[in-house]
Amino acid sequence: MEQPQTLPAPEPEAAQPQTSTTRGSSLFREIVETLLLTVVIFVLVNTITGRFRIDGSSMEPNLHDGEYVIVNRVIYLLQPPQRGDVIVFQREGSREFIKRVIGLPGDTVAVQGSHVLVNGMALDEPYIAQPNAYTYEPRKIGPNEYFVLGDNRNSSSDSHTWGMVPAANIVGRAWICYWPPSCWGTIGGDAPTSDTTLSHWLAGLSQ
Repeated sequence: MEQPQTLPAPEPEAAQPQTSTTRGSSLFREIVETLLLTVVIFVLVNTITGRFRIDGSSMEPNLHDGEYVIVNRVIYLLQPPQRGDVIVFQREGSREFIKRVIGLPGDTVAVQGSHVLVNGMALDEPYIAQPNAYTYEPRKIGPNEYFVLGDNRNSSSDSHTWGMVPAANIVGRAWICYWPPSCWGTIGGDAPTSDTTLSHWLAGLSQ
């Protein structure tokens, strides 16, 4: 019986040498793709967030002059502002301010006997610098309006002097303090910002 013939294995194809033109085209494509990705990320980040520099002392003792915060621009597309939120909004044309939301649409707000009253109930405000030294007669907030105050109550120009903030003027919620490093942390709505910094958290771990 004849033995079956074994056919020789095909020789592997030799790799084609990459010319300088091919290498240059590949490098150019990678650079273009990287630049496009960088632009997309930059546009996306700047659409979702913004940066804001604290100017003045109206938000002390929580936010200080010269500090920088990241603003969440999309949060209020998903939900309305909440009491206690620290917001950035526009007033006087395009100028931006930062204050804390105290009264919501439909609330009645007043300042009496150093206390802020919302619907007749005194707010617990652990984040303020000192009690209010002024009075504000009861006023009902209209639809799509917010009553805002600075945490440094007696050194703040806010809703008690110039009125409500329309919802359309709100830029977003102050989210993170990122500069200087000593202020790193989130900006909460119901506690002093000093309690939410990275340094405060690390100190708690060491105890």
